[in-house]
Amino acid sequence: MAWTVYDSTHKFCSLLPGLKTHPMKLTVKPNSKADQSLLRIQSHRRIIILTDGFSSPFLAKTAISLIRYRGDHVAAVLETVADGENAEDVFDIGESIPLISSLQEAPDADAIYIGIAPPGGKLPGDWRDLLKQAIRKRLDIVSGLHDFLTDDDELIVLAQEHRSQLIDVRRNQYRDIADAQPFREGCVRIHTVGQDCSLGKMVTTLEVERGLAERGESAAFVATGQTGIMISGHGVPIDCVVSDFVNGTIEHHIRQVETHDFLLIEGQGSIGHPAYSSVTAGLLHGSAPHGLIYCYEAGRSHIGGIEHFPLRSHQELIHAYEMLANLRHPCRIIGVAVNTRNLTEEQAYTELANAHETLGLPVCDVYRTGASPLVDAAIKLRQEVLSR
Repeated sequence: MAWTVYDSTHKFCSLLPGLKTHPMKLTVKPNSKADQSLLRIQSHRRIIILTDGFSSPFLAKTAISLIRYRGDHVAAVLETVADGENAEDVFDIGESIPLISSLQEAPDADAIYIGIAPPGGKLPGDWRDLLKQAIRKRLDIVSGLHDFLTDDDELIVLAQEHRSQLIDVRRNQYRDIADAQPFREGCVRIHTVGQDCSLGKMVTTLEVERGLAERGESAAFVATGQTGIMISGHGVPIDCVVSDFVNGTIEHHIRQVETHDFLLIEGQGSIGHPAYSSVTAGLLHGSAPHGLIYCYEAGRSHIGGIEHFPLRSHQELIHAYEMLANLRHPCRIIGVAVNTRNLTEEQAYTELANAHETLGLPVCDVYRTGASPLVDAAIKLRQEVLSR
């Protein structure tokens, strides 16, 4: 049985001014209870995002992305500590979304989404009472933490009693081994890779996919992390898949959605990361991309959280990515996405110009200057692939 759902990476973008939305149908074939639980995310229309005590841009990246890409479905942000009246007061986005200090203040809602990604993925201990209150209100709980709600006997019993659903987007039973069979001809796969973690690979993937759709192209976003799954309601939580099955899991998922002309595959980690390079390599080989978009953050000099480990140069990493990708499938870097959030406007444009001159590739900041250069590069790549 196939489930036809709306590709929410278009429907949920109304908070970005001047950008039109393009709903697109995406067919997904659920092969487990976990897959079907993820599809329930598509039905949520009145979401409360829980960030209580962790409402900072670093810890609440999931909340910020939900507001940015699913803002029409966010009813409130639950935060008992931070000052402010709306989400913009703490996140610089979401002026129309109220901050509430308790569930008693909450507007009508159908789900609580855990909007943080703390180190280790543990549920904050003082959140249990909040979650139990939400369950008693018959709200679903959606979590991207490594600490699974569905392993908590007390919450399970309470959820059954009140007909609430606990959804752990990272929980999975994927056991697919890659077979390296070819994908559909005409389905061009573009994968974001990076110099480090947490520098904009998901956002770049979403923005390029949306840019292609705005030009009338058949494009789909393939989520590989918890936030992307919470936005779109489909994808694979690749950092929680057993290592032997990473390649096969993304390969299998791509086969479910390869009817599209473009697949934009969210990247994870970095091939130069001392902790997470295995996930990066598995995605790179399992997705067998035609093209890569290289992402980096201007001004970053060391691996995030590992200050004694300096970043490799862009040239070294671009060479490494192309070499590794071509072991599986012909592939090249087609463009560069720079995160210039810590630069002034003048500094940002200088950075983009220097990157273009140094690397000889299309370069942009998908927020500051728009994703058009990368969209152009993707269309050009498909023309090249079809002419081979």
